[in-house]
Amino acid sequence: MKYFTYERAQDVRQAVASVTSRPDAKFISGGTNLLDLMKLEIEQPTHLVDISRLPLDRIDETPERGLRIGAQVRNSDLAADARVRSRYPVLSQALLAGASGQLRNKASTGGNLLQRTRCYYFYDRNMPCNKRAPGTGCAALQGFNRMHAVLGGSDACIAVHPSDMAVAMTALDAGVETVTPDGNTRTIPIAELHRLPGTTPHVETNLQRGEMITAVTLPPPPPGRQIYRKVRDRASYAFALVSVAAIVESGGGRVRSARIAMGGVAPKPWRGTDIERSLAGEPASDRTYTAIAESALRDARGFNHNAFKIVLAKRTLRRTIADAAQA
Repeated sequence: MKYFTYERAQDVRQAVASVTSRPDAKFISGGTNLLDLMKLEIEQPTHLVDISRLPLDRIDETPERGLRIGAQVRNSDLAADARVRSRYPVLSQALLAGASGQLRNKASTGGNLLQRTRCYYFYDRNMPCNKRAPGTGCAALQGFNRMHAVLGGSDACIAVHPSDMAVAMTALDAGVETVTPDGNTRTIPIAELHRLPGTTPHVETNLQRGEMITAVTLPPPPPGRQIYRKVRDRASYAFALVSVAAIVESGGGRVRSARIAMGGVAPKPWRGTDIERSLAGEPASDRTYTAIAESALRDARGFNHNAFKIVLAKRTLRRTIADAAQA
């Protein structure tokens, strides 16, 4: 780990100003991802601005009967909150499926959204990686790519986004509140927070340099049953091969509405808006769910070692929609 200086932020605007004014400065909160990357010298900030003690650790009701979740709310506290468990169970389930209890006790809401990929080649500084070192190439394309993307990738990068929480929040249409470098505030729809790689995989979000996440807002809970299903290599402390967040309202033998998001298959949480439109009004039957799953993965592209994920994603999607559609 290289030498760096440290500063404890006193308020949000001072934190934003400190990071904006120094080109190699970074925010740090729980540090569950950043510190690992610093030890490997993948991230090399010269200055850290600690935002973990800012008063952003509350979960509050909104006037619209949704929730506003401070960026410093720990993952374990968010998963355990009674309002989240009863009104947004898909979010609680996703959080409990992620990492270990010790990491959830430290990881923050804002940091979870901004964690970087766990691609082996991104972590190996001896290998080419356009996300880590732009222009060097993507070793995963011809390498061992079992964990990699089958949707939304490009010839420059097929790494996947690792967050479980972000997948559930995408299905819930969350908004991400920030403070920009000029001191203004804005709310970014979570579907627009992360970017697909295209030719610039090192640009992972639509945040400006120095922009800081302060909260995540959830609209009122949508109607229907909520389920998060995660398929992984072992029962705990493993990233998703495929995950599905499904919120389905059904009645009278038909699907009335649906919200679908997938993880483990793309460089960002993958929102299935086409699936949602196709499901609405269709018979609540296995035939419908099978056809929807086939359609959802029609543009999937497998590589040497991850083509199995296409079949796995179809089956996981079909099963999760079917379970959520049970009245």
